[in-house]
Amino acid sequence: MSMNKDLFNRGLLDFIASSPTPFHAVDTMAAMLLKAGFSQLDEQDAWSVVSGGRYFVTRNGSAIIAFTMPDGNSDSLLDGVRLTGAHTDSPCLRVKPQPDLRTNQYFQLGVEVYGGALLNPWFDRDLSIAGRVDFLKRDKTLASCLINLEKPVAVIPSLAIHLDKEANSSRSINAQTDIPPLLAVATSFEGTFDEYLLKQVQKQHADAEQVLSHELSFYDTQAPALVGLQEEFVASARLDNLLSCYVTICALIEADTLACNMVVCTDHEEVGSNSACGAQGSFLKSVLERLLAGGGNETKLAERTERLIRQSMLLSIDNAHGVHPNYVDKHDGNHGPMLNAGPVIKVNANQRYASNSRSIAYFKSLCLAEKVPVQSFVVRSDMGCGSTIGPITAASLGVDTIDIGVPTFAMHSIRELAGSDDAHHLYRVVKRYFGVATK
Repeated sequence: MSMNKDLFNRGLLDFIASSPTPFHAVDTMAAMLLKAGFSQLDEQDAWSVVSGGRYFVTRNGSAIIAFTMPDGNSDSLLDGVRLTGAHTDSPCLRVKPQPDLRTNQYFQLGVEVYGGALLNPWFDRDLSIAGRVDFLKRDKTLASCLINLEKPVAVIPSLAIHLDKEANSSRSINAQTDIPPLLAVATSFEGTFDEYLLKQVQKQHADAEQVLSHELSFYDTQAPALVGLQEEFVASARLDNLLSCYVTICALIEADTLACNMVVCTDHEEVGSNSACGAQGSFLKSVLERLLAGGGNETKLAERTERLIRQSMLLSIDNAHGVHPNYVDKHDGNHGPMLNAGPVIKVNANQRYASNSRSIAYFKSLCLAEKVPVQSFVVRSDMGCGSTIGPITAASLGVDTIDIGVPTFAMHSIRELAGSDDAHHLYRVVKRYFGVATK
Protein backbone atom coordinates (compact mmCIF):
# COMPACT_ATOMS: atom_id res chain seq x y z
CA MET A 1 0.00 0.00 0.00
CA SER A 2 1.31 3.44 -0.91
CA MET A 3 2.01 5.86 1.94
CA ASN A 4 0.23 9.20 1.86
CA LYS A 5 2.33 12.37 2.02
CA ASP A 6 1.95 12.97 5.76
CA LEU A 7 2.92 9.43 6.72
CA PHE A 8 5.80 9.47 4.25
CA ASN A 9 7.20 12.77 5.54
CA ARG A 10 6.98 11.65 9.18
CA GLY A 11 8.96 8.57 8.22
CA LEU A 12 11.49 10.70 6.35
CA LEU A 13 12.08 12.94 9.38
CA ASP A 14 12.51 9.91 11.66
CA PHE A 15 14.91 8.26 9.21
CA ILE A 16 17.18 11.30 8.99
CA ALA A 17 17.11 11.84 12.75
CA SER A 18 18.26 8.25 13.31
CA SER A 19 21.02 8.51 10.68
CA PRO A 20 23.63 11.07 11.77
CA THR A 21 26.41 9.25 9.83
CA PRO A 22 26.59 6.92 6.80
CA PHE A 23 27.08 4.00 9.21
CA HIS A 24 23.86 4.82 11.02
CA ALA A 25 22.02 5.40 7.74
CA VAL A 26 22.95 1.93 6.47
CA ASP A 27 22.10 0.40 9.84
CA THR A 28 18.67 2.08 9.75
CA MET A 29 18.00 0.98 6.15
CA ALA A 30 19.04 -2.58 7.00
CA ALA A 31 16.56 -2.61 9.89
CA MET A 32 13.78 -1.36 7.58
CA LEU A 33 14.57 -4.08 5.04
CA LEU A 34 14.74 -6.86 7.63
CA LYS A 35 11.37 -5.76 9.04
CA ALA A 36 9.95 -5.93 5.49
CA GLY A 37 11.14 -9.52 5.01
CA PHE A 38 14.41 -9.01 3.15
CA SER A 39 17.29 -11.40 3.88
CA GLN A 40 20.82 -10.16 4.51
CA LEU A 41 23.70 -11.54 2.46
CA ASP A 42 27.40 -11.37 3.36
CA GLU A 43 30.05 -10.67 0.74
CA GLN A 44 32.34 -13.21 2.44
CA ASP A 45 29.87 -16.07 1.97
CA ALA A 46 28.64 -18.04 -1.01
CA TRP A 47 25.24 -16.76 -2.10
CA SER A 48 22.19 -18.85 -2.79
CA VAL A 49 19.43 -16.55 -3.99
CA VAL A 50 16.08 -17.80 -5.24
CA SER A 51 13.55 -16.43 -7.71
CA GLY A 52 11.15 -14.09 -6.00
CA GLY A 53 13.62 -13.53 -3.14
CA ARG A 54 14.35 -10.16 -1.53
CA TYR A 55 17.89 -9.47 -0.36
CA PHE A 56 20.42 -6.85 0.70
CA VAL A 57 24.16 -6.68 1.29
CA THR A 58 26.35 -4.03 2.89
CA ARG A 59 29.99 -3.01 2.45
CA ASN A 60 32.06 -1.21 5.08
CA GLY A 61 28.86 -0.62 7.02
CA SER A 62 28.43 2.60 5.02
CA ALA A 63 27.10 1.33 1.65
CA ILE A 64 24.14 -0.91 0.92
CA ILE A 65 22.63 -2.65 -2.10
CA ALA A 66 19.11 -4.08 -1.82
CA PHE A 67 17.27 -5.94 -4.56
CA THR A 68 14.38 -8.19 -5.52
CA MET A 69 15.00 -11.29 -7.62
CA PRO A 70 12.50 -11.74 -10.46
CA ASP A 71 10.10 -14.66 -10.49
CA GLY A 72 11.10 -17.25 -13.05
CA ASN A 73 14.40 -18.86 -14.08
CA SER A 74 17.88 -17.33 -13.88
CA ASP A 75 17.63 -15.94 -17.41
CA SER A 76 14.91 -13.56 -16.19
CA LEU A 77 17.75 -11.33 -15.00
CA LEU A 78 18.75 -10.79 -18.61
CA ASP A 79 15.56 -8.76 -19.02
CA GLY A 80 17.46 -6.07 -17.13
CA VAL A 81 17.61 -4.40 -13.73
CA ARG A 82 15.72 -1.29 -12.68
CA LEU A 83 18.49 0.47 -10.76
CA THR A 84 18.39 3.50 -8.50
CA GLY A 85 21.51 5.12 -7.07
CA ALA A 86 21.98 7.51 -4.15
CA HIS A 87 24.67 8.20 -1.56
CA THR A 88 24.81 7.91 2.22
CA ASP A 89 27.39 10.60 3.03
CA SER A 90 26.99 14.34 3.58
CA PRO A 91 29.48 17.19 4.11
CA CYS A 92 30.42 17.45 7.77
CA LEU A 93 33.23 17.86 10.30
CA ARG A 94 35.17 14.64 10.94
CA VAL A 95 37.11 14.10 14.16
CA LYS A 96 40.84 13.73 13.54
CA PRO A 97 42.63 10.52 14.67
CA GLN A 98 44.49 12.32 17.49
CA PRO A 99 42.12 15.22 18.08
CA ASP A 100 42.83 16.39 21.64
CA LEU A 101 43.47 20.15 21.87
CA ARG A 102 43.97 22.09 25.09
CA THR A 103 44.06 25.80 24.36
CA ASN A 104 43.90 28.57 26.95
CA GLN A 105 42.35 26.18 29.50
CA TYR A 106 39.66 24.87 27.13
CA PHE A 107 39.30 21.34 25.74
CA GLN A 108 38.61 21.14 22.01
CA LEU A 109 38.80 18.52 19.25
CA GLY A 110 40.64 18.91 15.98
CA VAL A 111 38.42 18.31 12.95
CA GLU A 112 38.84 17.84 9.23
CA VAL A 113 36.27 19.19 6.78
CA TYR A 114 34.64 16.31 4.88
CA GLY A 115 33.34 17.27 1.43
CA GLY A 116 32.30 20.72 0.24
CA ALA A 117 30.71 21.87 3.48
CA LEU A 118 29.15 25.31 3.81
CA LEU A 119 31.04 26.21 7.00
CA ASN A 120 29.43 29.42 8.29
CA PRO A 121 26.21 27.71 9.48
CA TRP A 122 28.22 25.35 11.71
CA PHE A 123 28.92 28.14 14.20
CA ASP A 124 26.78 28.49 17.34
CA ARG A 125 24.95 25.18 16.85
CA ASP A 126 24.40 22.49 19.49
CA LEU A 127 26.60 19.66 18.22
CA SER A 128 26.88 16.00 19.09
CA ILE A 129 29.16 13.18 17.90
CA ALA A 130 28.36 9.89 16.16
CA GLY A 131 30.09 7.25 14.08
CA ARG A 132 31.99 3.98 14.28
CA VAL A 133 34.59 3.00 16.89
CA ASP A 134 36.98 0.05 16.54
CA PHE A 135 38.35 -1.39 19.76
CA LEU A 136 40.29 -4.19 21.41
CA LYS A 137 38.45 -6.55 23.73
CA ARG A 138 39.89 -8.07 26.90
CA ASP A 139 40.44 -11.34 25.06
CA LYS A 140 42.59 -9.39 22.56
CA THR A 141 40.14 -9.77 19.65
CA LEU A 142 39.00 -6.82 17.55
CA ALA A 143 35.46 -5.49 17.47
CA SER A 144 33.58 -2.37 16.41
CA CYS A 145 30.34 -0.64 17.26
CA LEU A 146 28.31 2.43 16.37
CA ILE A 147 27.97 5.22 18.88
CA ASN A 148 25.73 8.25 18.99
CA LEU A 149 26.13 10.59 21.94
CA GLU A 150 22.76 12.19 21.01
CA LYS A 151 22.99 15.01 23.57
CA PRO A 152 24.74 18.30 22.71
CA VAL A 153 28.39 18.01 23.74
CA ALA A 154 30.09 20.71 21.67
CA VAL A 155 29.76 24.13 20.06
CA ILE A 156 31.84 26.29 17.71
CA PRO A 157 31.36 29.80 19.14
CA SER A 158 31.46 32.72 16.73
CA LEU A 159 33.86 35.56 17.36
CA ALA A 160 31.86 38.53 18.64
CA ILE A 161 31.20 41.22 16.06
CA HIS A 162 32.87 43.73 18.42
CA LEU A 163 36.15 41.93 17.69
CA ASP A 164 35.56 41.55 13.96
CA LYS A 165 33.75 44.58 12.54
CA GLU A 166 33.83 43.09 9.00
CA ALA A 167 32.18 39.78 9.99
CA ASN A 168 28.97 40.54 8.10
CA SER A 169 30.69 41.63 4.91
CA SER A 170 33.58 39.29 4.25
CA ARG A 171 33.86 36.49 6.73
CA SER A 172 36.47 33.91 5.76
CA ILE A 173 37.01 30.69 7.70
CA ASN A 174 40.30 28.92 8.30
CA ALA A 175 39.47 25.21 8.48
CA GLN A 176 42.48 24.48 10.69
CA THR A 177 42.18 27.23 13.29
CA ASP A 178 38.62 28.61 13.27
CA ILE A 179 36.41 25.53 13.60
CA PRO A 180 37.74 23.14 16.29
CA PRO A 181 34.62 22.60 18.44
CA LEU A 182 34.67 23.48 22.14
CA LEU A 183 33.73 20.58 24.44
CA ALA A 184 34.79 21.48 27.98
CA VAL A 185 36.80 23.61 30.35
CA ALA A 186 40.12 21.77 30.41
CA THR A 187 40.36 21.73 34.19
CA SER A 188 37.01 19.89 34.43
CA PHE A 189 37.86 17.25 31.83
CA GLU A 190 40.52 14.75 32.80
CA GLY A 191 42.03 12.16 30.53
CA THR A 192 41.92 11.88 26.74
CA PHE A 193 39.14 11.76 24.18
CA ASP A 194 39.94 8.09 23.49
CA GLU A 195 39.43 7.35 27.18
CA TYR A 196 36.08 9.14 27.05
CA LEU A 197 35.17 7.10 23.95
CA LEU A 198 36.08 3.87 25.72
CA LYS A 199 33.54 4.62 28.45
CA GLN A 200 30.89 5.17 25.76
CA VAL A 201 31.77 1.88 24.06
CA GLN A 202 31.71 0.02 27.37
CA LYS A 203 28.04 0.95 27.75
CA GLN A 204 27.42 -1.49 24.87
CA HIS A 205 30.42 -3.81 25.28
CA ALA A 206 31.56 -4.21 28.87
CA ASP A 207 34.60 -6.20 27.74
CA ALA A 208 36.02 -3.35 25.62
CA GLU A 209 39.59 -2.65 26.74
CA GLN A 210 41.10 -0.06 24.40
CA VAL A 211 39.95 2.20 21.58
CA LEU A 212 42.17 1.64 18.54
CA SER A 213 40.55 3.85 15.89
CA HIS A 214 37.38 5.70 15.00
CA GLU A 215 35.44 7.39 12.19
CA LEU A 216 33.40 10.03 13.97
CA SER A 217 31.51 13.11 12.83
CA PHE A 218 29.98 16.10 14.51
CA TYR A 219 26.32 16.74 13.71
CA ASP A 220 23.61 19.24 14.60
CA THR A 221 21.26 18.00 17.33
CA GLN A 222 18.33 20.14 16.12
CA ALA A 223 15.69 17.66 14.98
CA PRO A 224 14.37 17.59 11.40
CA ALA A 225 11.08 19.46 11.07
CA LEU A 226 8.28 20.55 8.79
CA VAL A 227 8.35 24.36 8.62
CA GLY A 228 6.39 27.12 6.90
CA LEU A 229 2.96 28.64 7.46
CA GLN A 230 1.38 25.53 5.89
CA GLU A 231 4.32 23.18 6.62
CA GLU A 232 5.40 23.57 3.01
CA PHE A 233 9.05 22.77 3.71
CA VAL A 234 11.24 20.06 5.19
CA ALA A 235 14.18 21.48 7.17
CA SER A 236 16.94 19.11 8.18
CA ALA A 237 20.59 18.21 8.08
CA ARG A 238 21.69 15.64 5.49
CA LEU A 239 18.73 16.03 3.11
CA ASP A 240 21.52 15.66 0.55
CA ASN A 241 21.30 12.76 0.16
CA LEU A 242 19.47 10.78 2.85
CA LEU A 243 16.19 12.00 1.37
CA SER A 244 16.95 10.03 -1.80
CA CYS A 245 18.03 6.96 0.19
CA TYR A 246 14.72 6.97 2.04
CA VAL A 247 12.68 7.47 -1.15
CA THR A 248 14.30 4.51 -2.89
CA ILE A 249 14.25 2.12 0.07
CA CYS A 250 10.54 2.80 0.71
CA ALA A 251 9.73 2.26 -2.98
CA LEU A 252 11.71 -1.00 -3.10
CA ILE A 253 10.01 -2.38 0.01
CA GLU A 254 6.64 -1.88 -1.69
CA ALA A 255 7.77 -3.31 -5.06
CA ASP A 256 6.80 -6.78 -6.28
CA THR A 257 9.19 -9.42 -7.66
CA LEU A 258 8.03 -9.47 -11.27
CA ALA A 259 11.37 -7.90 -12.23
CA CYS A 260 14.78 -7.27 -10.70
CA ASN A 261 14.62 -3.95 -8.85
CA MET A 262 17.76 -2.70 -7.13
CA VAL A 263 18.62 0.16 -4.79
CA VAL A 264 22.29 1.18 -4.55
CA CYS A 265 23.34 3.59 -1.79
CA THR A 266 27.09 4.14 -1.78
CA ASP A 267 29.46 6.20 0.37
CA HIS A 268 32.03 8.94 -0.34
CA GLU A 269 30.13 10.72 -3.13
CA GLU A 270 30.94 14.07 -1.56
CA VAL A 271 34.68 13.41 -1.97
CA GLY A 272 34.68 11.80 -5.43
CA SER A 273 33.33 8.25 -4.82
CA ASN A 274 36.82 6.78 -5.24
CA SER A 275 36.72 4.07 -2.58
CA ALA A 276 35.81 0.42 -2.11
CA CYS A 277 32.35 1.44 -0.89
CA GLY A 278 31.96 4.37 -3.30
CA ALA A 279 30.41 4.50 -6.76
CA GLN A 280 33.84 4.21 -8.38
CA GLY A 281 34.45 0.98 -6.45
CA SER A 282 33.50 -2.56 -7.41
CA PHE A 283 30.43 -2.98 -5.19
CA LEU A 284 27.64 -2.76 -7.78
CA LYS A 285 29.48 -4.66 -10.50
CA SER A 286 30.39 -7.39 -8.02
CA VAL A 287 26.76 -7.85 -6.95
CA LEU A 288 25.49 -8.00 -10.54
CA GLU A 289 28.14 -10.55 -11.56
CA ARG A 290 27.40 -12.77 -8.55
CA LEU A 291 23.69 -12.80 -9.36
CA LEU A 292 24.39 -13.75 -12.96
CA ALA A 293 27.02 -16.35 -12.07
CA GLY A 294 24.56 -18.00 -9.72
CA GLY A 295 22.52 -19.03 -12.75
CA GLY A 296 25.36 -21.11 -14.21
CA ASN A 297 27.14 -20.46 -17.52
CA GLU A 298 30.05 -18.85 -15.65
CA THR A 299 32.17 -19.12 -18.78
CA LYS A 300 29.79 -16.66 -20.47
CA LEU A 301 29.63 -14.29 -17.51
CA ALA A 302 31.01 -11.28 -19.40
CA GLU A 303 28.49 -11.77 -22.18
CA ARG A 304 25.60 -12.25 -19.75
CA THR A 305 26.66 -9.14 -17.82
CA GLU A 306 26.71 -7.06 -21.00
CA ARG A 307 23.29 -8.35 -22.04
CA LEU A 308 21.90 -7.44 -18.62
CA ILE A 309 23.39 -3.93 -18.73
CA ARG A 310 21.95 -3.30 -22.19
CA GLN A 311 18.46 -3.97 -20.83
CA SER A 312 18.92 -1.95 -17.62
CA MET A 313 18.37 1.64 -16.53
CA LEU A 314 19.77 3.71 -13.64
CA LEU A 315 17.98 6.56 -11.90
CA SER A 316 20.81 8.52 -10.26
CA ILE A 317 18.97 10.39 -7.52
CA ASP A 318 20.66 13.34 -5.83
CA ASN A 319 19.34 16.71 -4.72
CA ALA A 320 19.09 19.60 -7.19
CA HIS A 321 19.44 23.36 -6.69
CA GLY A 322 16.12 25.13 -6.30
CA VAL A 323 15.87 28.80 -7.31
CA HIS A 324 16.61 30.81 -4.18
CA PRO A 325 14.24 33.82 -4.12
CA ASN A 326 17.05 36.10 -2.90
CA TYR A 327 19.49 34.95 -5.58
CA VAL A 328 17.42 34.39 -8.72
CA ASP A 329 20.29 35.58 -10.92
CA LYS A 330 22.35 32.52 -9.95
CA HIS A 331 20.15 30.38 -12.23
CA ASP A 332 19.47 30.07 -15.94
CA GLY A 333 16.21 31.89 -16.55
CA ASN A 334 14.54 28.94 -18.30
CA HIS A 335 15.77 26.22 -15.96
CA GLY A 336 15.03 27.31 -12.42
CA PRO A 337 13.45 24.54 -10.33
CA MET A 338 10.90 25.56 -7.72
CA LEU A 339 10.32 23.77 -4.42
CA ASN A 340 7.11 21.73 -4.33
CA ALA A 341 6.87 21.72 -8.13
CA GLY A 342 8.08 18.17 -8.69
CA PRO A 343 11.33 16.25 -9.19
CA VAL A 344 14.08 17.77 -11.31
CA ILE A 345 15.86 16.32 -14.36
CA LYS A 346 19.49 17.48 -14.32
CA VAL A 347 21.18 18.08 -17.68
CA ASN A 348 24.72 19.13 -18.57
CA ALA A 349 26.21 19.18 -22.07
CA ASN A 350 29.67 18.46 -20.63
CA GLN A 351 28.50 15.22 -19.00
CA ARG A 352 28.64 16.37 -15.40
CA TYR A 353 25.21 14.73 -15.37
CA ALA A 354 24.49 11.52 -17.28
CA SER A 355 21.00 12.38 -18.58
CA ASN A 356 20.41 11.95 -22.31
CA SER A 357 17.34 12.46 -24.48
CA ARG A 358 16.23 8.82 -24.25
CA SER A 359 16.56 8.53 -20.48
CA ILE A 360 14.88 11.93 -20.07
CA ALA A 361 11.93 10.87 -22.23
CA TYR A 362 11.58 7.64 -20.25
CA PHE A 363 11.57 9.43 -16.88
CA LYS A 364 9.08 12.02 -18.11
CA SER A 365 6.78 9.20 -19.21
CA LEU A 366 6.87 7.82 -15.65
CA CYS A 367 5.96 11.25 -14.27
CA LEU A 368 3.11 11.59 -16.76
CA ALA A 369 1.77 8.17 -15.80
CA GLU A 370 1.79 9.16 -12.10
CA LYS A 371 0.47 12.67 -12.80
CA VAL A 372 3.53 14.11 -11.07
CA PRO A 373 4.96 17.47 -12.25
CA VAL A 374 8.54 17.42 -13.50
CA GLN A 375 11.18 20.16 -13.91
CA SER A 376 14.58 20.62 -15.57
CA PHE A 377 17.83 22.07 -14.28
CA VAL A 378 20.71 23.37 -16.38
CA VAL A 379 23.46 25.41 -14.73
CA ARG A 380 24.17 28.92 -16.01
CA SER A 381 26.58 28.78 -18.94
CA ASP A 382 29.04 31.05 -17.10
CA MET A 383 29.14 28.89 -13.94
CA GLY A 384 30.71 25.56 -13.06
CA CYS A 385 28.55 22.48 -12.56
CA GLY A 386 28.66 19.89 -9.83
CA SER A 387 28.34 16.18 -10.52
CA THR A 388 26.87 12.97 -9.10
CA ILE A 389 27.34 9.22 -9.10
CA GLY A 390 25.42 9.18 -12.41
CA PRO A 391 28.31 9.82 -14.83
CA ILE A 392 30.63 7.61 -12.74
CA THR A 393 28.29 4.61 -12.87
CA ALA A 394 27.28 5.20 -16.47
CA ALA A 395 30.92 5.30 -17.55
CA SER A 396 32.02 2.24 -15.55
CA LEU A 397 29.05 -0.01 -16.37
CA GLY A 398 27.77 1.44 -19.64
CA VAL A 399 24.24 1.57 -18.23
CA ASP A 400 21.72 4.07 -19.59
CA THR A 401 21.34 6.72 -16.87
CA ILE A 402 19.37 9.81 -15.90
CA ASP A 403 20.26 12.27 -13.13
CA ILE A 404 17.27 13.47 -11.13
CA GLY A 405 16.58 14.86 -7.67
CA VAL A 406 14.47 16.96 -5.37
CA PRO A 407 14.99 20.77 -5.51
CA THR A 408 16.72 22.05 -2.40
CA PHE A 409 17.94 25.27 -0.78
CA ALA A 410 21.16 25.64 1.25
CA MET A 411 22.74 22.49 -0.16
CA HIS A 412 25.77 21.37 1.90
CA SER A 413 24.73 23.54 4.84
CA ILE A 414 24.33 22.09 8.31
CA ARG A 415 20.58 22.52 7.73
CA GLU A 416 19.04 22.26 4.27
CA LEU A 417 15.53 22.95 2.99
CA ALA A 418 13.30 21.01 0.59
CA GLY A 419 9.61 21.09 -0.33
CA SER A 420 7.33 18.82 1.70
CA ASP A 421 5.56 17.67 -1.50
CA ASP A 422 8.60 16.80 -3.56
CA ALA A 423 10.02 13.73 -1.81
CA HIS A 424 6.58 12.12 -1.91
CA HIS A 425 6.25 13.00 -5.59
CA LEU A 426 9.56 11.29 -6.27
CA TYR A 427 8.60 8.26 -4.18
CA ARG A 428 5.52 7.78 -6.33
CA VAL A 429 7.56 7.98 -9.55
CA VAL A 430 10.20 5.53 -8.29
CA LYS A 431 7.43 3.11 -7.32
CA ARG A 432 6.07 3.37 -10.87
CA TYR A 433 9.61 2.73 -12.15
CA PHE A 434 9.74 -0.40 -9.97
CA GLY A 435 6.50 -1.55 -11.57
CA VAL A 436 4.04 -0.46 -8.89
CA ALA A 437 1.41 2.10 -9.90
CA THR A 438 0.19 4.33 -7.07
CA LYS A 439 -3.42 3.64 -6.17
